[in-house]
Amino acid sequence: MRISARADYAVRAVLELAVRTDGGPVKAEAIARVQDIPHKFLEGILGDLRRAGIVDSRRGGGGGYRLAREAGAITVADVIRAVDGPIVSVRGERPTGLSYTGSAEPLLPLWIALRANVRRILEGVTVADIAADTLPEPVRLLAAEPAAWENP
Repeated sequence: MRISARADYAVRAVLELAVRTDGGPVKAEAIARVQDIPHKFLEGILGDLRRAGIVDSRRGGGGGYRLAREAGAITVADVIRAVDGPIVSVRGERPTGLSYTGSAEPLLPLWIALRANVRRILEGVTVADIAADTLPEPVRLLAAEPAAWENP
């Protein structure tokens, strides 16, 4: 599985909105600057997030972006789906839409299990969890395994 630059930037932008405590709208330029995200690229991402109901926008001098709902109600999976579509795909298709024959038949349950595990993690972590640096215990345990930090 790969996390695209678009998904990474989207999560970082949403996180930036979550940690802003004044509650007012934040300009895209400010998010781009603080998170080192190309501004034009971020504008497209914010549009996707707005259409998905994750952020709201307001035009004008006092305008900008803010979360459309509480950070605890937005999962990392929500953000990734908003900008990239399905979280796990094989050749651009959802695993449930695939079929294999012969010796490749055991691949389908493998892809389904992979998707289930990725979803379990990404759907189990909210933007509020990250903002508070309180990742759920199962995620912290996985990240604490030495092998998780190795690149085989």
